[in-house]
Amino acid sequence: MSSGATKSTDGYVSRYINRRFSTPITNFIVRHNIPLTPNQVSVISFLIGAACLPFYLLGHPIIAGILVQVSSIVDGVDGELARILNMSSKFGAFLDAVLDRLADVLAVLGAALYLSLKMPISPPLLAVFMLAVSGSLMVSYLHIRTQHDLGKHPMFIGKLWNLSSRDVRLFIIFLGSVTGFLLHALVLVAILANFYAIAKFLEIAYLTSRKTSLSKDSQQPSLGYRRT
Repeated sequence: MSSGATKSTDGYVSRYINRRFSTPITNFIVRHNIPLTPNQVSVISFLIGAACLPFYLLGHPIIAGILVQVSSIVDGVDGELARILNMSSKFGAFLDAVLDRLADVLAVLGAALYLSLKMPISPPLLAVFMLAVSGSLMVSYLHIRTQHDLGKHPMFIGKLWNLSSRDVRLFIIFLGSVTGFLLHALVLVAILANFYAIAKFLEIAYLTSRKTSLSKDSQQPSLGYRRT
């Protein structure tokens, strides 16, 4: 694996599955001087992910699921290229983050619309769809705000591991799509994403407030007794 290809914040699927495919792709691009920039790869990854929507609507969940996972793999290439070629930029990070959120919504929306064509729409079904989308977005928002406001990735705060990172959520949708358990996959995504977002927020809030309180206490002058 190329130096600079991996990230310390990689999820389980990225680390143990996706990088096995994305890194050879990155190495091939670099080795053959293919004129692709990280931002262009971000757009390609998004387009692959967005392509899942029409396949879900046409009743081809297996193809759609494969596209979701391929998009997730290619999404690792842009960051690898940026680190290896020293092309990281704030705009690139912004572009990648926005396109990732759009791809996430389209994947869940596509899966939801496919299921709505196969079974009656009911309040519990709508709740699953809404929780899957909102949970996915809340995990990403929690990470972005924590890094921006507290200067650390949530992975490095507290002990609660992220079992609902983007790579994991998309992999669950992929597995549900190709195995025929798509509803179960969305339920799992909804549970994992919302549980993590709430639990991690509470953990970060507790640890941050505790650290602030201890810091204030240490700055107060000690009250001692003068011996006579």
